[in-house]
Amino acid sequence: METAIIAAGSAIGAGLAVMTGIGAGIGQGYAAGKAAEAVGNQPEAKGDITSTMLLGAAVAESTGIYGLVIAIILLFVKPFM
Repeated sequence: METAIIAAGSAIGAGLAVMTGIGAGIGQGYAAGKAAEAVGNQPEAKGDITSTMLLGAAVAESTGIYGLVIAIILLFVKPFM
C-alpha cells in the first residue's frame, strides 16, 4: 500500500516538474517578441540585442531542463522506494 502511494506521488511530482516547461516557453516567446520589436526600432543594435536575448533564453531554458531532470529522476530512479 505504501509503495503505491509513493509511486503515485512520484508520478504527480514528475507531472508538476514537467510543467515548468510552460513557463520557460512563455518567457522565451515573450523575450523573442520583444527582441524582434527592439531590432525593428533600432536595427543598428541588432548584435547587442541578439546576444542579450540568447543569454536570456539560455537562462530561461535552464529552468525547463531542471524540471525535466527532476521528472526523469522521479519516474525512473524512484528515490523514495
